[in-house]
Amino acid sequence: MRVLVACEFSGIVRDAFAQRGHDAWSCDLLPTEKPGQHIQGDVLRIFQEKELYGWWDLMIAHPPCTYLASSGARWWKNRRREQGNALWFVNTLMNTKIDKICIENPIGRISTAIRKPDQIIQPWQFGHGETKATCLWLKNLPPLCHTQIETAREHRIHRMPPSKDRWKNRSRFYTGIAAAMADQWNYSKEGE
Repeated sequence: MRVLVACEFSGIVRDAFAQRGHDAWSCDLLPTEKPGQHIQGDVLRIFQEKELYGWWDLMIAHPPCTYLASSGARWWKNRRREQGNALWFVNTLMNTKIDKICIENPIGRISTAIRKPDQIIQPWQFGHGETKATCLWLKNLPPLCHTQIETAREHRIHRMPPSKDRWKNRSRFYTGIAAAMADQWNYSKEGE
């Protein structure tokens, strides 16, 4: 299966699928943090240049949440244009002609401006002792089944101190959720 992980610099989801034998690629404006198949650039260009990049069976996208997450709601009034652009980008990803799609984002504006999520998950349901409500908008994919419930929970992401890389550290995806995606959405062309 060819897998595109859009808006991912960490390589976490890409590597989870690659470890299971898939042709997995990450794409982000930033360079990848780990060696692997990575396209540095605008993901929308990939959809326009199919002859260069080919087709994809599955896309998992992590669009930037700066203007979408409820945690920044107090600034929405002054950032309507940026929020409109962010919603346009999410809508474009959702309507891309890829058969199976997952859009991941925190609770926020997508739910009211585009549509409600198909599932809301927490890292503690996948082996991480943290809380961070994460919405999934799914196309032709089943909801994820929890893999390992952690009883000790903390609000680590919420309590991160200010730093120049805070946004980057807060946006890194969880390996347990990535593994669940790769295990549970492990399709092949013949065996769908």
